[in-house]
Amino acid sequence: MSFDGIFTHLMVNELSNTLTNGRLSKVHQPYDNELMLVFRNNSKNHTLLLSANPNYARIQLTNIKYKNPATPPNFCMTLRKYLEGSLLQEIKQTNNDRIISFSFESRNDLGDLESIVLIVELMGRHSNIILLNKDTHKIIDTIKHVGMSQNSYRLLLPGADYITPPLKDTQNPWTVDKEALFKELNSLAELSPQAIQQQFEGFSKDTANELVYRLKHEDTDKVATWTNFFNEMTNQLHPTIGLIKEKERFTPIPYQTFDEELSQFDTLSDMLDAFYEGKAEKDRVKQQAGELIKKVTNDINKLKKKTKILEKQLVDADNAEIYRVKGELLTTFLHEVKRGATSVELPNYYDNDEPIKISLNEALTPNQNAQKYFQRYQKLKNGVAVVKEQLNITKYELLYLESVLAQLDIASPSDVQLIREELIAEKYIKVKNKDKKKQKNKPSKPLQFVSSDGDTIFVGKNNIQNDQLTLKTANKNDIWLHTKDIPGSHVIIKNSNPSDQTLLEAALLAAYYSTYRLSASVPVDYVAVKHVKKPNGAKPGFVIYENQKTLFVTPELSEIKKIKEC
Repeated sequence: MSFDGIFTHLMVNELSNTLTNGRLSKVHQPYDNELMLVFRNNSKNHTLLLSANPNYARIQLTNIKYKNPATPPNFCMTLRKYLEGSLLQEIKQTNNDRIISFSFESRNDLGDLESIVLIVELMGRHSNIILLNKDTHKIIDTIKHVGMSQNSYRLLLPGADYITPPLKDTQNPWTVDKEALFKELNSLAELSPQAIQQQFEGFSKDTANELVYRLKHEDTDKVATWTNFFNEMTNQLHPTIGLIKEKERFTPIPYQTFDEELSQFDTLSDMLDAFYEGKAEKDRVKQQAGELIKKVTNDINKLKKKTKILEKQLVDADNAEIYRVKGELLTTFLHEVKRGATSVELPNYYDNDEPIKISLNEALTPNQNAQKYFQRYQKLKNGVAVVKEQLNITKYELLYLESVLAQLDIASPSDVQLIREELIAEKYIKVKNKDKKKQKNKPSKPLQFVSSDGDTIFVGKNNIQNDQLTLKTANKNDIWLHTKDIPGSHVIIKNSNPSDQTLLEAALLAAYYSTYRLSASVPVDYVAVKHVKKPNGAKPGFVIYENQKTLFVTPELSEIKKIKEC
């Protein structure tokens, strides 16, 4: 189920029960399209997430920790000016659409009461959050400014009149009376999900499929089945995450169309925290690190091209031997080579006297031609050492940048700046003036898990963490794991003699947090930390090791989820 009108209706009920009459104490905007509003109500603090993210637009209470930027965005400052300290009077949904209004009562600079409305429109890439003066219906500000060139129907700019998005002329499934419902259902040419979506407001494809399935398979009449479906969502709420056609879906109740139920939750908000945490985090990383990912990817492609060129030069150098042979043959049979000839055919005593044709420069003497071949041979042979050195350096850089790209794939938003600083230190990206002024972030902590046997397992999320974890935090007898010849995280088991089960779980984590996380069989090396060394001058995260053993594992997500994270 997507965050459709029906789910919005249920979420508004949940939020109203928790937040209505609460006082807004804090406003934060940790990300470009997301707000965190902290309410104090019934002697408790509640954090409300309002997201206009193009992919994950939603409203919910959240327990997920977030980090605020050093300088609050302008929209955040505007909200603080108008809403901090105000009372939330009402949360209301527009019909059964994904438009939600949060009505506040606050005092202006003169101390007069005024009504302010915060409107959240959950409409995919058109999602927005709008601060509105209820009396004048004028927009104070929006989290996304939308001008006439982007939307000819309405302006979403400070000072403009707020116009509601165009609404469909369809029935509200929550308020339709039984007689009208009976007529609608029996007038449908075909009872299909598409027909339900066309006639009734706020149905996603998954919810329409579920309702049609029940209408077709339950013995009661259609109106009763319809009523029971909506009563169950209202009175028997059991938020559930399940699989539909091998894709995770969240629903307010267990759906009969689930292929498999995965987990149930106490509240809709708890469920959304579980469902969106990883997905939204990855999306935020892409937003914050998009330029970084592009830069690293371009550098990787350049290094791959350079590798091919250097490998070709090595192949050419391997063919240098033929120049030496031709030089020696010309020297041996010098008396048979006529001056001014453009070529000569001589017996090759290195190949059973098979004749070999040798090209000549007619302006040179036979001896000078022989010396030319020796010079070309020597030049190619001398270049082999340089080419091999360059090839090793290029492959080393390639391995490093691939490890950075893998870390960006698992990074949290707070890790992105650390990776950026690492690349600046390694001179892969230039320092901007504004970056010089920024204070360095405190190092984030590695991921921490507990194995089935109770052993602690650490997983580094970036090269700085990997070095810290392996070279400073770990005991010399702890067990170190890493994917074999594959960019990935350093993993440490805090036990010198872990069980086979713990080793397997740690190996699964090492494989999952690598570039081969989707592969069927991933080799993972493991060895005591005392056998892991860092060469002098090596890049962050790069180590060498010996005496290792290797496990082959398949990092399936279902198995990873079984490992308890701290």
